Formats: sequence, C-alpha cells, structure tokens
Amino acid sequence: MDKRTLGTSGLEVSAIGLGCMGISSGLGPAADRQQGIAVIQAAVERGVTFFDTAEVYGPFVNEELVGEALAPYRDQVVIATKFGFRFDQEGRQVGLSSHPDHIRQAVDGSLQRLGIDTIDLLYQHRVDPEVAIEEVAGAVKDLIGAGKVKHFGLSEAGPQTIRRAHAVQPVTALQSEYSLWWREPEAEIVPTLEELGIGFVPYSPLGKGFLTGKISEATSFDSSDIRSTIPRFTPEARKANQALVDLLGQIAAGMNATPAQVALAWLLAQKPWIVPIPGTRRVERLDENLAAAAVELTGDDLDEIERAAAQIQVQGARYPEHLQRLINR
Repeated sequence: MDKRTLGTSGLEVSAIGLGCMGISSGLGPAADRQQGIAVIQAAVERGVTFFDTAEVYGPFVNEELVGEALAPYRDQVVIATKFGFRFDQEGRQVGLSSHPDHIRQAVDGSLQRLGIDTIDLLYQHRVDPEVAIEEVAGAVKDLIGAGKVKHFGLSEAGPQTIRRAHAVQPVTALQSEYSLWWREPEAEIVPTLEELGIGFVPYSPLGKGFLTGKISEATSFDSSDIRSTIPRFTPEARKANQALVDLLGQIAAGMNATPAQVALAWLLAQKPWIVPIPGTRRVERLDENLAAAAVELTGDDLDEIERAAAQIQVQGARYPEHLQRLINR
C-alpha cells in the first residue's frame, strides 16, 4: 500500500484508510464484535495504517473495538478519533459540546477506551456555534503540549472556521464528505486546504455505499440505518441517481475494475494529499476497496468521467435537515 502525507504536517498514512463507524453504528445493527476485529486486523495485514473512529460511534463501543483490534499493532498505525458531542446519563447523544473542559474529558475517555497513551489525530466532530473555534483550537493545542494528542483536525468545517482554527493550532486534516456524488468541497474547501497545507480525509467516499453499484431503488434499509432517513436514499432519488453508478460501471468495465474502485481511484487522482476512508464489515469488500490504490486513471479517463458526470444531476439532500444544520459552519 502506497503512503500519503496529510498536507504539510508530516503525518504519513496509507493512501486508503479504514472508516470504522459502520462496524458499530449508523448502517444498521452492529456487526459481531469478532467480525469487526477481524476486518480491522485484516486491513493492517494488507498495509492499511490509518484507522478512523469517534466517541459518538456506538456511542463509545467503536473506540473500544478499534482499540482492542489495533493493540497488537499500535506502533504501526495512526488512530484518529473525534470529540464534540454531549451525552446524557444513558450515553445517548443529545447535542454538541466543544467547551474546553468537555474536550479534556472526551480525550481522557477516548484514550482509556482505545487503550493508548496518545491520540494520533483528534478531530472536532462538528463545529459548535456556542464555542469560538479559537477556544477549541487552543484547548487541543494544550492537549498536544501535554502529550495526549499529536495532530489536530476538523470535520465538516467551513473555510473561515478552518482558517481561524489553523491560526491558533495548525490543522493537519479536514474530514468531510467528498465523492463523485458530493463535490461541493471543490468550490471552496479544497482550495483552502491546498493554500494552508492541510490534508483532506473524505468520509463516505463511496456515497454511503451507493457508488458500489450494490444498492438499487428496491433496496430496503433497517430503521437503525441512517440511510433510511437521508433524502438522497429515497427510492425515487436512488432511481434518478443510478445514472452515476451506470457511468462508473461503464468505465470500470473497460479497465477490469469495479465501480467502487473507479470511484476511489478518482478521489485519489484529485490531489496527492487526499486520503479516503471507506468503511466495510467484510474482508472481501476491504480487498476490493484497497485494490483501488492500484487503479490508474489516465488524463483521458478523468476527462471522460468529468464530461459524463457533468451531465448528471444528483437528486436529494445528503442529510436530513436537522443534521444538515451541523455542517460547514
């Protein structure tokens, strides 16, 4: 597996990482714990060094799973986690919180659950409008000084928030959704990151599974699957958006690849400091995703994708309204 460096930070990771959220939450009932550990450890054996989790995934149980799975490989991997949500006494997520005291508590909890001494990359999961981003960056700067954190990241932050945070504590990476079916970051986010020397970690690089070609308008989702609430995943939207999957399938057929591999290869071709983190619960899908690093798209291939994609209008919002309000602040 080739390596990439996230911006000018010097943080080197595998060209494709593993998003671990879906093993525990978000995409239906949690996977069997041993199955989840097996997938994570299979990723390490295949050269993946970048693993993404968060306290809110579960909540909490995903960090425990990731920590257990990676314990034998701690010196070989980069572990990223996130803070930024409040929880009630039953452990349910009930809102945002990025007050410095909460950040310190969250970091101590993450360190304990992960079973590590230092968090390699700590993201603010969502921008908290109640706390100045300078205060957040300052709190993380103190944690870096204390040796509890190595690198600072943001998630779904807007350009001005990124700049303000970066002025206090250099931001190593931004994690936000980016794929062939969500290209909004190209307008302002990508140029801002390039200017400031910040890496980009796209989550949902396969459109929450849609770009794999394994989802159709007839697919049904469990009530615990976030896709059951997303406008872009209504049967009508899926039918309309099939054109994008068909495009990927046509290109993939000409290069002995799969639609998922072309979608990931397209992301890798955009910038050398972009590191997508597709998730999966299955080793065979892991192998498919990682093989995308070896798929080389020529300039003509990229031009063909660009021309064809420009003719396709993706239908449906990417989040329900209450979640959309937490994005790009």
